[in-house]
Amino acid sequence: MAATELRGVVGPGPAAIAALGGGGAGPPVVGGGGGRGDAGPGSGAASGTVVAAAAGGPGPGAGGVAAAGPAPAPPTGGSGGSGAGGSGSAREGWLFKWTNYIKGYQRRWFVLSNGLLSYYRSKAEMRHTCRGTINLATANITVEDSCNFIISNGGAQTYHLKASSEVERQRWVTALELAKAKAVKMLAESDESGDEESVSQTDKTELQNTLRTLSSKVEDLSTCNDLIAKHGTALQRSLSELESLKLPAESNEKIKQVNERATLFRITSNAMINACRDFLMLAQTHSKKWQKSLQYERDQRIRLEETLEQLAKQHNHLERAFRGATVLPANTPGNVGSDQCCSGKGDMSDEDDENEFFDAPEIITMPENLGHKRTGSNISGASSDISLDEQYKHQLEETKKEKRTRIPYKPNYSLNLWSIMKNCIGKELSKIPMPVNFNEPLSMLQRLTEDLEYHELLDRAAKCENSLEQLCYVAAFTVSSYSTTVFRTSKPFNPLLGETFELDRLEENGYRSLCEQVSHHPPAAAHHAESKNGWTLRQEIKITSKFRGKYLSIMPLGTIHCIFHATGHHYTWKKVTTTVHNIIVGKLWIDQSGEIDIVNHKTGDKCNLKFVPYSYFSRDVARKVTGEVTDPSGKVHFALLGTWDEKMECFKVQPVIGENGGDARQRGHEAEESRVMLWKRNPLPKNAENMYYFSELALTLNAWESGTAPTDSRLRPDQRLMENGRWDEANAEKQRLEEKQRLSRKKREAEAMKATEDGTPYDPYKALWFERKKDPVTKELTHIYRGEYWECKEKQDWSSCPDIF
Repeated sequence: MAATELRGVVGPGPAAIAALGGGGAGPPVVGGGGGRGDAGPGSGAASGTVVAAAAGGPGPGAGGVAAAGPAPAPPTGGSGGSGAGGSGSAREGWLFKWTNYIKGYQRRWFVLSNGLLSYYRSKAEMRHTCRGTINLATANITVEDSCNFIISNGGAQTYHLKASSEVERQRWVTALELAKAKAVKMLAESDESGDEESVSQTDKTELQNTLRTLSSKVEDLSTCNDLIAKHGTALQRSLSELESLKLPAESNEKIKQVNERATLFRITSNAMINACRDFLMLAQTHSKKWQKSLQYERDQRIRLEETLEQLAKQHNHLERAFRGATVLPANTPGNVGSDQCCSGKGDMSDEDDENEFFDAPEIITMPENLGHKRTGSNISGASSDISLDEQYKHQLEETKKEKRTRIPYKPNYSLNLWSIMKNCIGKELSKIPMPVNFNEPLSMLQRLTEDLEYHELLDRAAKCENSLEQLCYVAAFTVSSYSTTVFRTSKPFNPLLGETFELDRLEENGYRSLCEQVSHHPPAAAHHAESKNGWTLRQEIKITSKFRGKYLSIMPLGTIHCIFHATGHHYTWKKVTTTVHNIIVGKLWIDQSGEIDIVNHKTGDKCNLKFVPYSYFSRDVARKVTGEVTDPSGKVHFALLGTWDEKMECFKVQPVIGENGGDARQRGHEAEESRVMLWKRNPLPKNAENMYYFSELALTLNAWESGTAPTDSRLRPDQRLMENGRWDEANAEKQRLEEKQRLSRKKREAEAMKATEDGTPYDPYKALWFERKKDPVTKELTHIYRGEYWECKEKQDWSSCPDIF
């Protein structure tokens, strides 16, 4: 059910919330909260209006749960947590878990193992039912007070937990942090394992071959055993004949010993062959069981796929029916409008029979006068030219400073979404070939350059004399980089290895930027921007993403550096997790969640930004961001407040006398007048919904420019074809480029193997404009710009550039 259909559901009122937790407000339930076993709101098993609210809109009402009676007190008794148990887990024990506003905290048995935190209603339940599991690799662990702490993985799951004591809470938090560090390390290592393939059939064949080999070896052993028995019998017969001869007593004793040993040898060989036969029989028996279990799991997956496919199809019917009901009354009464609408619906229902889904719920028609209408000639590709669009080439040659304000409208292409996404569950999306139907006509390098849209914030920061004020502007710049993501649900093109993108705005805005794809698996891009207004920005970002069935998590790894030339202030921070919800059913929406710590390595000043994940029960504004700017002693000087899609404000924190005579922070309503607007999002261009929701800067990024490197993203043919609406040709060209890249990688691997065999040194792949070395501040291995790009551009000497297109 779409979120928009449930926003009217009544949520918990203030009276019910205040009744919980000994007079304080209970913790909010974020993104479903409980596992499948906890009844009540926030639980997978509960039913009713509150659960519907957990699945749909925010809808906090007035006292919706207050009538349910007094809130229960948290259960007493039991340990908040115990040491590691005998099951081999890192830690297990009792904790109190927040379930809902009616039941409050409930006692649950938690088990931490292999980077996963799972919980059960009791220890005995571990044998058959798990109530919920959260992966710590992508989770944030937050300590609330002496006994409470929160674990959240970006809005999809959030556990509010309480230990029996502060010591017990600290033990759990320490164990969780260690497990998270190990899980992140394992995730990074698994990303380097290469492309994932389906090997089930290969495993089955290999298992059968192994069993056949074992059977052959057992037959060989049986033959050897028969020979041993035959020769053993002959040996014993010869020994018996020796005993019958008249020999000295000493010789007879020796013969008896040899006879006994021969008998023991025969018994041992018989036992050995019997054990081998038992082993083979056991292997064959378990092989059948394993194959049956594997087949059962495959059948279950197929049934699940069919069920989800049917659900997606039904949802599509409902969406279109709802859209038709809302569009029809808006038309002028008469047969013409009705006929047009009905014929359109008829076409769509025919497409439903083929199980086709549209990329976006809106149906966009392209005006014919734009000149980008898709025709039969450019579908076939027989007479198509995949070179750069001459229209933009001439436009930019006439006036270099004039920037384009529109791109061809996005075509309304149908797509069998489920046929592609059903094979992506749990996999790294950068390793799965995806059609351009999921993309926007920009590469990841261009998206990374979009971080500079609000570069004027860094210009203003460079002029600040106070380092704490400067940090406020840096924080606002950090938040502003997410403002373009709120509507951008399409993925950018994954750059080819060695691909670059330059943005030269030195004359207009005082800065210029260069990005290069420095690694393909895992995907990593290095970025360097410098401004004549006194700052340098550099970063290396590795993107990891996992598709979890109903949402997609995108985890950027890497550190961003900002250096101000005049003062030498050096700031670093990392990006938060981006989550794309409703991948299969419903309208796509994006959320940002997590914390960012911006550190000034020269002065020790810090800014902590909290991106609040969307909660169905929260009364806060959506996409909320809060922050505090502190000095090295931890004293708060500025407070930040705003949203990552709209604006950021700050106000100076003035100490006031508290109730007990001590200092307290200035209260929010007193600070209203002293608030300063740091950043506000620029409005989107006209008809942005038809142009992938691009900002004014994004519209200019793929415009053709002369003199760029031959590896520049603007020259990528599949991206250019897609921008011009020729998606069929773009898909074919994308396949060609990826195959060319695979051949280049195999060639490098073959050269490396040959060099290893010959014992000659072999240099692995090195970036062209960036050098991998240890960062002097963070001590991390990262790619840092080594220079010479702009000099090569001035000379137009691109001889060192690889042929990637």
